[in-house]
Amino acid sequence: MTDVIFLDPDGTLVDHRNAVWGTIDRIVRDAPGATAPPEELAAAWWALEARHMREYLAGACSFAEHHRRRARSFLPLLGEPVPEDPGLLDAWIEGRYLAAFEKSWETYPDVEPCLEALKALPRAPRLAVLTNGDPAQQRAKLARFGLLDYFEAVLTPAELGVAKPAAYAAACAWMGTDPARAANVGDMLSSDVHAANLAGLTGIWLDRGIGFVTGGPSPAADGTVFRVERLTDLPGRLSRDGDNDGGSDGG
Repeated sequence: MTDVIFLDPDGTLVDHRNAVWGTIDRIVRDAPGATAPPEELAAAWWALEARHMREYLAGACSFAEHHRRRARSFLPLLGEPVPEDPGLLDAWIEGRYLAAFEKSWETYPDVEPCLEALKALPRAPRLAVLTNGDPAQQRAKLARFGLLDYFEAVLTPAELGVAKPAAYAAACAWMGTDPARAANVGDMLSSDVHAANLAGLTGIWLDRGIGFVTGGPSPAADGTVFRVERLTDLPGRLSRDGDNDGGSDGG
């Protein structure tokens, strides 16, 4: 039986990729000195996000500083000067990026129906969000779409003291469950599924048909991966797999 289901928000509950690309596209189009077309600079921002997020998760900088590092690298690509004052970098992030980014958030249409169906299962699993993201930002996303009340906890490195993959064991301890009785749902095959499996959970791959990092086709997975194409497939799969048992099989 699956006691607890963790869900990763970005790419699973909220369309993070399209929000980022749409925001950067608008920023570039409003920058007369941009050094490359919008799609090229959006790809550059995406790469900077991944690079500096890794630094934040490794403890090399604060969440605010990881944003500043992105801005320092990106502003020259817009043909704009890089201010030395960290406060001016914060103002650029807040005014030019975050304000538009937050307006671009959209939840996927299968999210709320899935959460309602999970709640209605005869032995409904407890639900929690597990993310490497910033706690305030992730809670704001969930609140925007009225999703917070579905979850017992929103767990981030701030609460757990560690990021994924170590966060899987820490999150199970936080929720008071054994990893063997927990599942993790996410769109990233490596970090959300394989890493969760290695930690003793059941990793469930939400394959929306697009690679989160590349934007191309989904990566290949073998038949041992527990895979769903829509979140609304999840409650039925859990029921069919026996008393909400999230055991792996081909999907």
